[in-house]
Amino acid sequence: MIAENLKQIEENIQKACQNAGRKREEVTLIAVSKTKPVSMLSEAYGCGIRNFGENKVQEICQKREELPGDINWHMIGHLQRNKVKYIIQDVALIHSVDTYRLAEEINIQAKKSKRIVPILIEVNIASEETKFGIPAEEAAQLAEEISKLDALRIKGLMAIAPYVENPENNRHYFRKIRELSVDIARQNIDNVTMGVLSMGMTNDYTTAIEEGATIVRVGTGIFGARLKINY
Repeated sequence: MIAENLKQIEENIQKACQNAGRKREEVTLIAVSKTKPVSMLSEAYGCGIRNFGENKVQEICQKREELPGDINWHMIGHLQRNKVKYIIQDVALIHSVDTYRLAEEINIQAKKSKRIVPILIEVNIASEETKFGIPAEEAAQLAEEISKLDALRIKGLMAIAPYVENPENNRHYFRKIRELSVDIARQNIDNVTMGVLSMGMTNDYTTAIEEGATIVRVGTGIFGARLKINY
């Protein structure tokens, strides 16, 4: 099932890139493996997937011990400051930074680990009360504040668009995020680049790619429906 799903997703990504006049290598697929057992991740790994996204620190800690060392682990969920230290040595990219206090803690732990940690600013693009992320109009200021933390590098923006049946309904949100990234890039802030746009999920990733996504986060489309895990 996973191999077939990945084949279809790859075809969809290639078509979306073609529609947008983009190269396939401009887009990274992250397999969102939250709540999924190691056996399913191993199957995806066997199909060539090397980027996995998790929502919980506990799952990254558990799974990285059981899976090959060349996996890139992406923290895509809300990150509590007191748990940063558990993933700081291994995480490839933290997508969900939306406060200076969280960035400050990542910076502290990064220095202890002698790392420069890449992060994304999470933007609540649709102003949904149930979602984390900074309002779009405050993103540039937060980026400027975080840029002064010397063990961090802001690589771009992340957004979770609303769940919709018709992905076209999210196109304007993806466009807004891309335009925001361009605006921030123009400010030429030290330690801030806007080369990464993490947006688009199972139901709308092709639309996100057409609007400039460089990372798409696909879970259900690869692994099937989410399982419930209690910690």
